[in-house]
Amino acid sequence: MNHHAPAEAPAYLASVGTALPGDPVDNAALAKALGVNEEWIEVFIGTKTRHFARDLATGTVRWSLADLCAQAGARALDGPGPGHEDIDFVVLGTATPDTLMPATVNHVADQLGLDQVPTFQLQSGCAGAVQALSLARTMIASGEYGTGLVIGGDVCSKHLDLDRDLSGAAPGDIVNFVLFGDGAGAAVVTGEPAGERVALRRVLNRFTGLGREPGQVIEWFGLADRYDDRQAVREDYKAIEEAVPVMAVEILWELLGDLDWEAEDLHYLLPPQLSGRMTARITGELDVPSAREISCVADTGNNGNALPFLQTEKLLEHMATGERALAVAIESSKWIKAGFALEKL
Repeated sequence: MNHHAPAEAPAYLASVGTALPGDPVDNAALAKALGVNEEWIEVFIGTKTRHFARDLATGTVRWSLADLCAQAGARALDGPGPGHEDIDFVVLGTATPDTLMPATVNHVADQLGLDQVPTFQLQSGCAGAVQALSLARTMIASGEYGTGLVIGGDVCSKHLDLDRDLSGAAPGDIVNFVLFGDGAGAAVVTGEPAGERVALRRVLNRFTGLGREPGQVIEWFGLADRYDDRQAVREDYKAIEEAVPVMAVEILWELLGDLDWEAEDLHYLLPPQLSGRMTARITGELDVPSAREISCVADTGNNGNALPFLQTEKLLEHMATGERALAVAIESSKWIKAGFALEKL
């Protein structure tokens, strides 16, 4: 199959906003709360801090996903370019909605004071934010919509069982407790250059999991099965370690080929944000020494669909006119390749 893409209709990032709940939780505090070895977190995961929407000491939920997404959305709408009155639609990508119904995106729109606009929620892991950008670009290209608010966020701490004894747990089980964090990000996407004037040159989103076992599963529990012995979250970390670096390289070169860009044309690289250690390994395998790495996971934890926006917010602090950036995202739940290319006008 030929995946070489036709030219895409233009879309632009006018502004980006993010939200992280509470103060950063360091490895010492997390290790104490979970009863695990702090040094193991440092060596195996390589993430220094993360943010949680619930209080580690009491378990009290302080922010919902909708709260964090609304905060990020408000910051994006307060940025340069279009504001609340210009938004024609809202798209949210998340793996961890607050409720099955109503869709979290509608609570977000409500908190932001947005009404009489289409809302969409994409149920997806780490590729969800890219899928949301892809949908926004397509909607704008249709000519029916001019400006959209695109949001990605996750609250992974809802699966953090602080009462569970992890002292004898296998590393593959403990990893789910120390890898993840909570957060949200948002971008105002336009059909004409505005605000930050960053062109969204290409968006890649492709399912590649035919015949492959999932790398990660998050369960829905209803009244009929919530008390069975299944874990709410499980993952094949070995499969992820093996597959993700290879997929990341494939995505990089496919995007470059679609754009007729050379690797040397890249000023910035936004690699997949699995963990501090894994991201460093993937960046090494991507091997684009001319590009500056833009990463955040060592400080924010793996907060899923917030990550591309957290990276892009950092990118915009440095990006100058004419510079190019390429982002790679991989969803290992059922193996989705995703990414996007940006150019500052």
